[in-house]
Amino acid sequence: MEFTHEQMSEIISSITNGQEGLQGLVKMGMESLMKSERDIHNEQTNDVSNGFRDRRVCHNGKMFEIKVPRSRENHFYPMLLGVLKDQEAEVQRLVCSLYAQGLTTTQVGKISEEFYGKHYSKSQVSRLLNGAREDVGLWLKRDLEFRYPIIYIDATYVLTRRDSSVSNEAYYTVLGVKEDRTREVLEIINFPTESSTSWKDVFDSLKERGISIIDLVVCDGLSGIENAITASFPMADIQLCTVHLKRNIVNKVKPSDKREISNELQKIFSPEQYNITSDSAYDNFTSFIDKWQKSYPQLKRYKNDRYRLYFTYFKYERAIRGMIYTTNWIERLNRDYKRVLNMRGAMPNSQSVILLMGNVAQNREVHKYPIYNFLESKLFNII
Repeated sequence: MEFTHEQMSEIISSITNGQEGLQGLVKMGMESLMKSERDIHNEQTNDVSNGFRDRRVCHNGKMFEIKVPRSRENHFYPMLLGVLKDQEAEVQRLVCSLYAQGLTTTQVGKISEEFYGKHYSKSQVSRLLNGAREDVGLWLKRDLEFRYPIIYIDATYVLTRRDSSVSNEAYYTVLGVKEDRTREVLEIINFPTESSTSWKDVFDSLKERGISIIDLVVCDGLSGIENAITASFPMADIQLCTVHLKRNIVNKVKPSDKREISNELQKIFSPEQYNITSDSAYDNFTSFIDKWQKSYPQLKRYKNDRYRLYFTYFKYERAIRGMIYTTNWIERLNRDYKRVLNMRGAMPNSQSVILLMGNVAQNREVHKYPIYNFLESKLFNII
C-alpha cells in the first residue's frame, strides 16, 4: 500500500501531536528498522519470526518502551540495540561518577537532565547504579594474595535506614599490606549490631579467597576477634589499637587527673622506647593500674591477660612500631569515606553505603605506592 505525500504528512502530524509527541515517531521508526532487519535475518538464516519482547532503552536522554523483534532460534539481535546500549552506558557512567563523588540521587537526576535533556527519578538513578554495584561487589570478592604481612581492621559509622528506622551502623574495612609494601582493601563488612558480628565468617571468607598467611593483625579490641583470628590464622600476631585503650582509660577519670594520667600513658605506650619487650611494657602498664585503681577501682578490669595484646608491637623493629600500634592507616581511609558520605543525610540502605565506600577504596591512588618505612622490617624480608 502506497501513501501520497499529503497522507504521509497527515500521519506524521497525527503521531507527533499525540500523547507521546515526537518520541512516538522516533519509537515507530526504531521498531520499523528492527523489524526490517529481522526480515533480512530470516531470509539469510532460514529463521522464523517469533513475536516481540518489551525493552526499555535510552536515546538522547529519552527513555523508550519499544518492542524488539524476536526469532524462533533466538539468534537475532538488532544492530540498533547495540547503538542504543552504548548511549545508555554513557549515561550510566555519568550517573555512577556523580554518585560516587557524593551527590544524592536527586542531584544526579537534575544534572543528568542538563546533559541529556531528561530528568531521572530516584528509582531510575538507582537502576542505572546497578552496574556499579555489581562491579564493586565483584571487586570485594576477588581472589587475594597468598600472604599479607599486615592487615588492619577498623570501623566507620554511618547513619543507615533499615525498615522504618535509622541507626548508626558499623562498616568495617579490612586493609591489607602486601609483600611489596603496597596496600589494598580486602573487604568491607556491615554489622548492623554488635550481636550480628561474626568475625569467624569474615576470616573464613578471606581464606576461601586465597589468603593462607597473615603475620600481624592490627585492630580494635572487638568482641571475640582474637579467637576468630587464632582459629583461622593461628600463627598471626594480634595488636589491639592503643589509641582506643588510652582514650577509654582517660574518659574514666576526673578532669583534674586527666593530664597526669595522659602523660603517664603516653610514656608507657611510646613506640620510641629502647631496650623494652612486650612483657616489660605490659608490666609497666599493670604498675600504672596498681597506682591509679585506688582512686578509680573501675581500672582494675585492665589487669587482664587480654591486655597483653596491646603491647605486641614491641616485638617489632622500633622504626615500624608507630605504624602498627594503632589502626590509623584505616582511619585515614575513613576520612575519605566520610567526605563522600557526609554530603548526604541517612543512607537509604547498607548496599548504597558499601557501593560508595567500595568505590573510594577501589580508586585510592595512594595505596599503590610502597610504604618506605616497612623496607627493613622482618615482616617484609622473609626468605
